[in-house]
Amino acid sequence: MKNPYEIVKRRRVTEKARVLENLQHATSTKSLIRCKTPKIVFEVDLTANKSEIKRAVELIYAEKNVKVMSVNTISTPAKKRRVRGHAGMTSRLKKAVVSFRPGDVIDEKA
Repeated sequence: MKNPYEIVKRRRVTEKARVLENLQHATSTKSLIRCKTPKIVFEVDLTANKSEIKRAVELIYAEKNVKVMSVNTISTPAKKRRVRGHAGMTSRLKKAVVSFRPGDVIDEKA
């Protein structure tokens, strides 16, 4: 088995990720009130599958006693970019949206 820190590389802190994390506190519409499970976005290894990601997140946050309910993955392909006249490619990326039990909290300073 791989090291959990090789599978889960880092936490993605973007505007969309913050909106997703704060959905559990939303009360504006009936559909948003039903979103009680906290969700956090991580950047993961390209070869990791959902069960490996689930096991790695539970091992990393074992002291906080969190339980992963579901994992959704998104693979982003490399894109062409041009910097100062030189053509290149961005790196490939795989993100995982991890849903926890209602009430589970992971407070990290990002």
